[in-house]
Amino acid sequence: MPKTLTIVLVIIFLIPNSSKAQNETSKVNYPDTKKVDTVDTYFNTEVKDPYRWLEDDRSSETEAWVKAENKVTFGYLEKIPFRTALKTRLEKLWNYEKLGAPFKEGDYTYFYKNDGLQDQYVVYRQKDDTAPEVFLDPNTFSDDGTTSLAGLSFTKDGTLAGYLISEGGSDWRKAMVINTESMAIVEDTLIDIKFSGLAWKGNEGFYYSSYDKPEGSELSAKTDQHKVYFHKLGTSQKEDRLVYGGQFEEKHRYIGASVSEDQRFLTISAATSTSGNKLFIKDLQDPNGLLTPIVSDTDSDNYLIDNVGSKLYIVTNRNAPNKKIITVDAAEPTPENWKDFIPETENVLSPGTGGGYFFTEYMVDAVSKVMQYDYDGTLIREIKLPGVGSASGFGGKKEETDFYFSFTNYVTPGSSYKYNVESGTYDLYWKPEIDFKSDEYESKQVFYSSKDGTKIPMIITHKKGLDLNGKNPTILYAYGGFNISITPAFSIANTVWMEQGGIYAVPNIRGGGEYGEKWHKAGIKMKKQNVFDDFIAAAEYLIDKNYTASDHLAIRGGSNGGLLVGATMTQRPDLMQVALPAVGVMDMLRYHTFTAGAGWAYDYGTAEDSKEMFDYLKGYSPVHNIKKGIEYPATLVTTGDHDDRVVPAHSFKFAAELQEKQTGENPTLIRIETKAGHGAGTPVSKIIEQYADIFAFTLYTMGFEELPNQAVLNSP
Repeated sequence: MPKTLTIVLVIIFLIPNSSKAQNETSKVNYPDTKKVDTVDTYFNTEVKDPYRWLEDDRSSETEAWVKAENKVTFGYLEKIPFRTALKTRLEKLWNYEKLGAPFKEGDYTYFYKNDGLQDQYVVYRQKDDTAPEVFLDPNTFSDDGTTSLAGLSFTKDGTLAGYLISEGGSDWRKAMVINTESMAIVEDTLIDIKFSGLAWKGNEGFYYSSYDKPEGSELSAKTDQHKVYFHKLGTSQKEDRLVYGGQFEEKHRYIGASVSEDQRFLTISAATSTSGNKLFIKDLQDPNGLLTPIVSDTDSDNYLIDNVGSKLYIVTNRNAPNKKIITVDAAEPTPENWKDFIPETENVLSPGTGGGYFFTEYMVDAVSKVMQYDYDGTLIREIKLPGVGSASGFGGKKEETDFYFSFTNYVTPGSSYKYNVESGTYDLYWKPEIDFKSDEYESKQVFYSSKDGTKIPMIITHKKGLDLNGKNPTILYAYGGFNISITPAFSIANTVWMEQGGIYAVPNIRGGGEYGEKWHKAGIKMKKQNVFDDFIAAAEYLIDKNYTASDHLAIRGGSNGGLLVGATMTQRPDLMQVALPAVGVMDMLRYHTFTAGAGWAYDYGTAEDSKEMFDYLKGYSPVHNIKKGIEYPATLVTTGDHDDRVVPAHSFKFAAELQEKQTGENPTLIRIETKAGHGAGTPVSKIIEQYADIFAFTLYTMGFEELPNQAVLNSP
């Protein structure tokens, strides 16, 4: 267990330091960051933490440090000659109408739309063939666009809607309830909701989840006791009934409630980490009904996807790492009574329901394959998709005969299709009009060997006819954790990168979910090094095959992917020219002490588990593996001051260590977005500015004095 010793100041705060050896065009005078004599002891091993004070996000010293670092960073970025040109091109490409797939609620059809450069998507609706009207416009929620719509949930009849807002990118939410016909607000605002949707029980009220407000900073203090409440309309939030969770029960860090489409069943999912959950059910038709356990342990992931009367359809990876669907009666719902409905296959299952059918999306080497089944488990058809890529949205209400799905890949902007469940045919509903010629680009999937011989898929995207001369600027992006799959998707920002002759490469490394729970578990805890080895091997493949070279390679990732970048650049600083860690988990000895970080222990383990786990974490923790006398790649750390998922202290401490110990001329900068969080809800204007800075920094520190392809910037 760590013991924090007395903090003693040893270096004066924020005295300019001009000792960095940079050439005149890229010279950086970093602020000197004060150091403190903080030492933690783990299993008789002392670990210094000289920048511990940066964990205090409420202190004036931290605020001053943020301002000083941003002044240095933006001073550097403003001197890059093509930064403005990149921003202008991003704005031009971004400025096209974007439309989400429609969905039916009550008498209206709703859809999300952005005219082009609006900071937030607007929710529209229309009845029958009438002209669409604005339903909710989040751009009016705040003057600067930093308050976003974070959730929208309707009653079964569509007459009431509850919506969640996020302020400044925080995971803490507020909830409002409106009458959808009159648009009148019918409830006082609910506050302090976190990691939750709104699950309606008729028109009576809804279930939601939250934590007790933590002591200390709500942006960084630990939150590990999640609770589900029921809010009855017309009553104060103080009167909300606790449904599950609380001090007299086992602690659960993530608890969620949902109500079946027919409104008969309430299900509660309770988890102590990001993998595995207990599952409980209650028959809402029985006024004396109790929560009954379906699954009483956290050894598997389980959720109710649908029911027909008392017959439950449950998605699970229990004894099925790639997931399957089982059926069971609600009267005896425990696993010994389960029967396979759609069995496990060699590919990972992500199912949906709609129109009286099941739709099973499978990942085949990280691309989509979709099958349609009836409620007897009979295969109706395979749905032939518009191409090779990612499909989503297969599902809707039971009574609907048509619904909408989306399709995209790295060179195809997301388009929507209207699908008829009986005929199996679909028509293009909406396709974006964008200044990007998809047929001039190509995506190719390759397989390469990692350090231990494991075959890893990677999709490489670039302009057709690209000369593989080892000089192409390349961004290598990955995630590698928490059973999350990275599937092909179009990015406006990446088109600008590829227009400049850039390559965008995405390996599906271990720790993710592309090949099921086995793939995930091959990259957790004492096997986490596999994730970094897979990423390193991807970089070596791109270099060996002459796509690029180390001096033209950038590595990028966010959140857990930020950890990936931090670990890779400290283990192999020679491998890349640029490192771009975003909102990364950088202090692996203390990550579990902030907000809901303790829930990540399933993937990471903690420094308090055992000496072996402590040694392993310390061995790759980015903050603890920066050494003096090494030239690290040019680094642009990015984070948000309101990130309460991966608190910015991770990035602050990492940047401070790098600036202190960096050898050579590569700049080490941190770009701290104000009134921004982990990423969701970030205004479009801020996103464009971020990408312009990231691409400008990357190309400039690769040695480009002007953009590789000026012509595209001057096109009409």
